[in-house]
Amino acid sequence: MTRFDVHATPLAGVMRIQRRKLEDSRGFFSRFFCAEELAAAGFSAPVAQINHTLTRRRGSVRGLHFQHPPHAEDKLVSCLHGEIFDVAVDLRRGSPTFLQWHGEILSAGNATSLLIPKGFAHGFQTLGDDAELLYLHSAPYAAAAEGALNARDPALAIAWPLAFADVSDRDASHPFITAEFTGLPG
Repeated sequence: MTRFDVHATPLAGVMRIQRRKLEDSRGFFSRFFCAEELAAAGFSAPVAQINHTLTRRRGSVRGLHFQHPPHAEDKLVSCLHGEIFDVAVDLRRGSPTFLQWHGEILSAGNATSLLIPKGFAHGFQTLGDDAELLYLHSAPYAAAAEGALNARDPALAIAWPLAFADVSDRDASHPFITAEFTGLPG
């Protein structure tokens, strides 16, 4: 019996993972991760790093972050408390969906995760206060391989659901895309 429903999104490789809950009068049980089952969805590397974040203010934006090869990573992003609008942007050179984005609402209540493969930038906006996320990464963070796009870049035209309430100085300073940006190798 599989514990996940896997749904493709318009961006090849980005998958919406719905955790199946087994519920009774005590509450629920759900499988958060299963290497065997999620390998079929595209997360085939071992989990190398797990990160936990808390974003306090509604409307806050984090991202859009990625890692350059050879440190590129798959991410499985889940919201443990609160609700977010989670976004993946295709940066794969030559992809038919290059620079297109896809967003999903992740929340503690909907038991949904977003699987974001190598070659994508990732960011999110909090839809309420005190949103907690858990990220499973297939590779450890490498500062020298860090890359980012500006979440306000008009070339991306991301339809963020709320006005930006808070963005770090670092994220606000990420560059806009120029004609010289050719994406990440596939």
